[in-house]
Amino acid sequence: MSSHQRHRHRASRRVRRALLGLVAAGTAIAAASATGSAVAAPSPVDLQILSFNDYHGQVDLPSGGNATLPGVGAPAPGEPVPQFGGAQYLATTLKTLRAGKKNTLTVAAGDLIGASPIVSGLFHDEPSIESLNAMRLDVSSVGNHEFDEGVTELLRMQYGGCRADSGCYLPNKFPGARFGYLAANVVYNNGVKVKAPAGSRNYGDWFKSRTGRTVLPPTWVKEIDDIKVGFIGMTLESTSELVAQAGVKDVTFKDEVVSANLAAADLAQRGVRAIVVLIHEGGLPPSGAAYNFPCTGENTGSSISGPIVDIAKGLDARIDMVISGHTHQPYTCVIPDPAGKPRWVTSAYAFGRLVTESNLQLDRRTKDVIRSSVTAVNRPVARTVAPDPQQTSILTKWQALAAPIANRAVGSMTATDDFTRAFGITRAFGPATPPANDPNGTPTFSTDNRAEESALGDLIADAQLDRTAANGAQIAFMNSGGIRADLSYAGSAAGEGDGNITYGEAFLVQPFSNSLVTLTLTGAQIEQALEQQFIATRSRPILINGVSRGFAYTYSASAPFGDKIDPASITLNGTVIDPAASYRVTVNNFLADGGDGFAAFRSGTNRVGGGIDLDEFVAWLGANSPVTSLAVNPTTRDLMSPRITIAP
Repeated sequence: MSSHQRHRHRASRRVRRALLGLVAAGTAIAAASATGSAVAAPSPVDLQILSFNDYHGQVDLPSGGNATLPGVGAPAPGEPVPQFGGAQYLATTLKTLRAGKKNTLTVAAGDLIGASPIVSGLFHDEPSIESLNAMRLDVSSVGNHEFDEGVTELLRMQYGGCRADSGCYLPNKFPGARFGYLAANVVYNNGVKVKAPAGSRNYGDWFKSRTGRTVLPPTWVKEIDDIKVGFIGMTLESTSELVAQAGVKDVTFKDEVVSANLAAADLAQRGVRAIVVLIHEGGLPPSGAAYNFPCTGENTGSSISGPIVDIAKGLDARIDMVISGHTHQPYTCVIPDPAGKPRWVTSAYAFGRLVTESNLQLDRRTKDVIRSSVTAVNRPVARTVAPDPQQTSILTKWQALAAPIANRAVGSMTATDDFTRAFGITRAFGPATPPANDPNGTPTFSTDNRAEESALGDLIADAQLDRTAANGAQIAFMNSGGIRADLSYAGSAAGEGDGNITYGEAFLVQPFSNSLVTLTLTGAQIEQALEQQFIATRSRPILINGVSRGFAYTYSASAPFGDKIDPASITLNGTVIDPAASYRVTVNNFLADGGDGFAAFRSGTNRVGGGIDLDEFVAWLGANSPVTSLAVNPTTRDLMSPRITIAP
């Protein structure tokens, strides 16, 4: 047989096989038609998403109220209160939850850094980024605390490099985050010339997207079994009110819904159908709700309040899930999207105490999330599991560097009482009744309630008044949100002994490195600033500032917002403040720039800068110790001689 004949023979066999295949296929189709059954749909793709938020550099173990979970039963008599959180146990929990899962992603909703314990904060949160890298975090939104030290420092966190002022803390250059930060609603202002950060590659490639010149990418896409899953990351629109203005003067924080919907349109244009939003803005479950608050069902959105509810209702129906943060509250809720379809909205508390485990399925044909398949549950990060050895190594390394500074005693206090961030709820609202308009649902005698006067806030204001006397200071105010821990009489694990205050403890109280500013306000502007402690539309409607000695005023708990302060009650050293007179007032630069909605302070004139708030507090403690908290009745914990009086 010639080669030509052999070729024709092989071709003939191929044709016969093809015909036989068509016949077989036709037979199968006919059989399926005859029986009324359809061709089986391709099996969906399973995906696990593990999420957390508000980590706040918790490389070390959180303590006190920051280590507990709401709804966890009281321990048996003689047993310790269950403790949760910390990088060593968060990492182990993540590994355990990932076990057996083919497709799994770990994501976060911002505030991973900032307001951190000293073991991370002292090193500008490089330890936090290292610990998160080791946890295999995939992507996170930015939060307001990512901007505590400004845009430039955030970009260093992402792309690496050593600080210009302190250099490298370790022999090798800081590598930056291996996970991606997303910032879909943080846009460079018009006219700002953008320079690519050192260490970045292709910085700004995303500038032509619908969201514009965002400081970091608006979206991140991961292919899961040939299906694209897109993530949109944002911080809250009011971030500029929560951070020092100097670091964010070149950017604008835009509306969350508008930004997310623009980013969703971009993802859809790229063929992405499965979309998740990571947003650093949150909600508030009912007072006393447990960590696994189950507001499930399409009509239960009203069971949580706060900004996230309206945001969720406005997000494009193409978005399949919302992972939130900021309010330090736990919930797993379903809020319908604009098309009326159920959509999960979750939050995992703070400080690594919870992980939200979400499981869902992706449709191979539509490339979208099968909404009915989505489940979400908050998993506790218990300290009963084995600590992760890699995280332990990271912690030990940074603790050794921090110890000589952190364990140094800088002052002392008497045994009269601890300096806490809140007490005296019974004084204004009756026993066991938190303030009705305090969104935190803070229980009676909580040590962290920004809606009332605290001895620690007043103590810091006293220190700031004294340390800026040379600038003419007559009054000082300390914002309650800037106080991040209590000062306890009991000695710590550092071994300094009862009554001693270490630098590390002082650092925990004021970790933001804000600078002091003394400015001139009229009496009328001071009254405005006091009224701005009560803003109904703010996520925390009541924020009571600490006040320095000699200053006093009265507010009405029942009066409407904007009219709570009695002008005749505002006194300095017993004399009523004159609305037309000028007074020298010291605040930190956060308040001076109008942070937390205190716009009145922006009107201050004749500004004179002071030192860093922590440094001034430490110096004051050294000169005035031992300090005593005699303003507090140790039995009732009511303020005995309050500087702020509350009328009915």
